[in-house]
Amino acid sequence: MKNSLRVHAALFLVALIYAANYSISKDVMPRYMGPFGLVLLRVVGAAVFFGVLSRLVAPHDRITGRADQLRSIASGILGIGLNQLLFFSGLNLTSPINASLIQTIAPVVTVLASAVLLGERLTLPRLLGIGLAGAGAASIILSRGPVAAAGQDGLLGNVYILLNATAFGVYLVVVMPLMRKYHPFTVLARIFLVGAFLAVPAGWQQVQQPDYASFPVGVWAAIAYMVVCLTILAYLLNNWALKYASPALLGAYIYLQPALAVLIAVGLGKDHLTWNRAWQALLIFGGVFLVSRKPRQPEPAPTPLEPVQN
Repeated sequence: MKNSLRVHAALFLVALIYAANYSISKDVMPRYMGPFGLVLLRVVGAAVFFGVLSRLVAPHDRITGRADQLRSIASGILGIGLNQLLFFSGLNLTSPINASLIQTIAPVVTVLASAVLLGERLTLPRLLGIGLAGAGAASIILSRGPVAAAGQDGLLGNVYILLNATAFGVYLVVVMPLMRKYHPFTVLARIFLVGAFLAVPAGWQQVQQPDYASFPVGVWAAIAYMVVCLTILAYLLNNWALKYASPALLGAYIYLQPALAVLIAVGLGKDHLTWNRAWQALLIFGGVFLVSRKPRQPEPAPTPLEPVQN
């Protein structure tokens, strides 16, 4: 019972951390720092942290073999490099609510990737779920919101978020064998190191441009939040909770993250909830629910219901 409460607390805190980021990030970019600059700070900070932590916790654990080395590189490119760069590029252009809803389709992408890469069976409910979620995401992507009206390319931002969810969905399938074979901190240290090779050249110019002396305390707090809470703390809590949480419980927290993101964005005046967005959210949530249901016959591949990480 005590451990169950801790799991719920960890998963709720992770969902809250990710949900708040949709609004907090908008206070920093693009006024104070570009999206790639923020990605550089996040990825490099996490690479150093998990690199040191892996040597302390699992000093003799090493990723070996050509297949696992290539898999770790692919995981770092998809799950860290492309995932982070696409997410912050998209959030810089679109609204917090749009971004949080579109990104919820990552489990749908994971199921499709499992079918292509692992031969997992696509049942009729899952196909229906893919169609519903796809329709909801397409409706959001093609809609004209207040961000686009203000002069930013909201359509492009929505597409970036969709590509971000796609990269992360495929990453979950690619990284799973590594997580089962090696210590999680060993894997995280490697994939963040690989991601840094993309983040540093992409964000080097943007991280040099800001006048850091002019940053208000609130901006420094937001950057610290994104580096410490969003990247390091969320990954630590997530990996611990995944050891004890059931797929059904993980699935429930997939829906909680965008719901919290909407409440925070509306409460802070960063965004507005409309009836159109409510219907779009219902389409996506219904699709993800159908896709996330386990088929009656057991399958070799795990149900991809890991909470979304950004």
